[in-house]
Amino acid sequence: MRKPYVILIGSASGIGKSTIASELAKELGIKHLIETDFIREIVRGVIGPEYAPALHKSSFDAYVTLKDRKRYDGNTDGLIGAGFEEHASFVIPAIEKVIKRAVDDYDDIVIEGVHLVPGLIDIDKFKEDASIHFFVLTANEEIHKERFVKRAMKIKRGGKHLEYFKENRVINDYLVERALDNGIPVINNEKIDSTLKRMLTLIREICKIMLFKHSVDQLEEETDIILEKYGGRIVDVSYFLPGFGEPLTRKVNVYDPVEAKRFITLLKQNPKRKKDLEGLYNLSDNVHSHKICAPNEDSLKKMIKELEAVGFIFQKDEKNQAG
Repeated sequence: MRKPYVILIGSASGIGKSTIASELAKELGIKHLIETDFIREIVRGVIGPEYAPALHKSSFDAYVTLKDRKRYDGNTDGLIGAGFEEHASFVIPAIEKVIKRAVDDYDDIVIEGVHLVPGLIDIDKFKEDASIHFFVLTANEEIHKERFVKRAMKIKRGGKHLEYFKENRVINDYLVERALDNGIPVINNEKIDSTLKRMLTLIREICKIMLFKHSVDQLEEETDIILEKYGGRIVDVSYFLPGFGEPLTRKVNVYDPVEAKRFITLLKQNPKRKKDLEGLYNLSDNVHSHKICAPNEDSLKKMIKELEAVGFIFQKDEKNQAG
């Protein structure tokens, strides 16, 4: 029997986590979907404002309750982040209790909310008994602002709420930084379909090890097919070097097309770095292996078929001829 799913989706307000959480729960057939805002309200009923003033403010303006605000003179972002962390810290123990109950009852669960802060919530203690996946969603500032305004109007929180976009943007950056520091996947939520594919690729682990043969200049086309078109990821790369009994393997875990394009751009801008990589490719006659993953079996089959069609898969007859 597989372990129960525990899927945590954090982000600042207006990034689109509620929509993604709902669609992901539907795709995986998970009936338990909880917002951390509801958990916060329960905690507020237990802990009064005189004991936890930050808890009784919103995540984006909890900083006004901090007693050591002068310590952050000239560091507005740091002040907002400290207030947000103080606010979230009261909610996290209750979130962990909800996770424990789900795991004990062998129930799949999706939890979404701004209070899911990487590094503050202890997911390691659930890994033995649950298939736990933690994501932080982000979006560029323009998309975030547009969604933030639409959300505020939809839930009838215009006016004062709309004045706090800057603070919510700071929280977005804070969560992304905490995620990167703690090895939590950061997903750029530009389009619902693409976001779901990337998350499912990480959750389902539908993977296959394939032999590739292509040049460094063809890396961009390879990553476009795997990451952009099929929402897949590249887990590692192994080079087969003459004179070595074992391949040289590097973990890469690339799933974000934006990050892949950034790497390609850096290669183009740094001739020495590109030449070094080309030297490694030449030593193995451009042959290397990847563990590639996809959101579902059908996508994996189509991905491999297209990679074969463009000549990126190292064919067996080539191997025999080379031998």
